[in-house]
Amino acid sequence: MGRLIEQLSPEAGFHVALKLDIEENAGQQGITTEKFRGIDVAIEFSTPETAVANLERLCAIGVPTVVGTTGWYNELGRVRAFVEKSGNGVVWSANYSVGVNVFRRAVAETARLLASEAEYGAWVWEVHHSTKKDAPSGTLIALVEEMKRAGYTRPISSSSNRAGANPGIHEIGFDSAADTITLRHTARSREGFARGALKAAQWVMGKRGLHEFGEVIFAGDAKAVRRPAD
Repeated sequence: MGRLIEQLSPEAGFHVALKLDIEENAGQQGITTEKFRGIDVAIEFSTPETAVANLERLCAIGVPTVVGTTGWYNELGRVRAFVEKSGNGVVWSANYSVGVNVFRRAVAETARLLASEAEYGAWVWEVHHSTKKDAPSGTLIALVEEMKRAGYTRPISSSSNRAGANPGIHEIGFDSAADTITLRHTARSREGFARGALKAAQWVMGKRGLHEFGEVIFAGDAKAVRRPAD
């Protein structure tokens, strides 16, 4: 993701002035006021174990941030608290693909329409490349939460696979004795994620508080602005 973001940055009007890898940022030692002087926005793609500490440090030095790491959402409440206290602007998302975010809305609407149709059971499934750290993916977790918020209260069978270099497939299904409804999003590459993160970076400058990516791409639609559950 770092290489893709650097490659596509000029299209979004950015220049990558600083890069920190695991060796340069052990214990967040690379995130200093001096190193980030003149930096307009940071894009954080690291690991579930380091993302929250990185984000807390970036907020402390006042750098608007887009966080693309997943697997840390059990700490979302704490993150919201320190982001709001700092007065910094942060965008988070389980997935920065515009297509995936449209897909989420389609899934939520289908779940809403079938919520009262007791004969329809549901499943969710995803597959990603073998090096992805978290399973299930943050996107799949977010899709299940969307279904529940839409009123689908019956059990949802969930499964994940990790193999090869697959950039990501998410499938949602509703099945009854009469028929099956299947919704699927297939990513062809990681380029869409990088472009979305750069779109969020353009948007977050000058903002305050914690924002979900849906607020960026559906800014004109009041239904898209929903405070995420902790």
